[in-house]
Amino acid sequence: MQGSSRAAAAAGQEVFEAALAGGSVDPASLADDLLGVAAAIDSSAALRRALTDPTRDAAAKGGLARNLLAGKASGAAIDVVATLVGQRWSVDRDLTDTIERFAVEALAASAAAQGRGDQVEDELFRFERIVAGTPALRDALTDRHADAGGKAALVDRLLADKVSPATARLARQAVSAPRGRRFSTVIDEYLGILAERRAQLAATVTSAVELDGSQRERLAAALTRIYGKQVHLNVVLDPSVVGGIKVEIGDEVVDGTVLRKLEGARRHFGS
Repeated sequence: MQGSSRAAAAAGQEVFEAALAGGSVDPASLADDLLGVAAAIDSSAALRRALTDPTRDAAAKGGLARNLLAGKASGAAIDVVATLVGQRWSVDRDLTDTIERFAVEALAASAAAQGRGDQVEDELFRFERIVAGTPALRDALTDRHADAGGKAALVDRLLADKVSPATARLARQAVSAPRGRRFSTVIDEYLGILAERRAQLAATVTSAVELDGSQRERLAAALTRIYGKQVHLNVVLDPSVVGGIKVEIGDEVVDGTVLRKLEGARRHFGS
């Protein structure tokens, strides 16, 4: 985001955090309200322009949002949205990106309150891996011409009674309203928000074999020392790497796999 959008998001964040801290708001319900608002704004170019018009009075835009949402969303959600639309945005999309982000953060807060923060990250990551590795399922869930409701219903059937409510909600959102992004990109963004909300980094670890508990703990501890904050491990099994591990954190990659070393040897000897 550009400077004005960052400042706008920060102003909304204060109201959002105050709503969560008040104790009277159900985070999961707040998330649903915010996602509904984001969908409504995305679906109407005229509404989006009206709510982000920099020449329009902030109070007028906030009043418009309150009038439109009265009786359709909770007071907390309306306060957050009214605050956001009263700010200046560099580009229109930054508004709905921020509303969506707050919804994901609300689901993270809901999971944390239930002691399921790590669980949601693990479940969401595994679901993305399953989709990526199953062509028929991937095609069904990422077909842009398919009915969004049908894709959401398929996710519900796949995940029913198998994952936490927050995971199911995020997965359903990712397939039904990707907002022009690839499914894998949406999930990566959600995972990043979840990790950031819990003040930790997420590392994707690729290994030929499953890591046991002590190995995970040692690796997480080593990465925590390096990066100065808690690191959550998402482990991907890939027999093709032969041995060793590859660790990816953001744009940084540390590849210590046998496959990588063999490729380096081949290049060295010109074969």
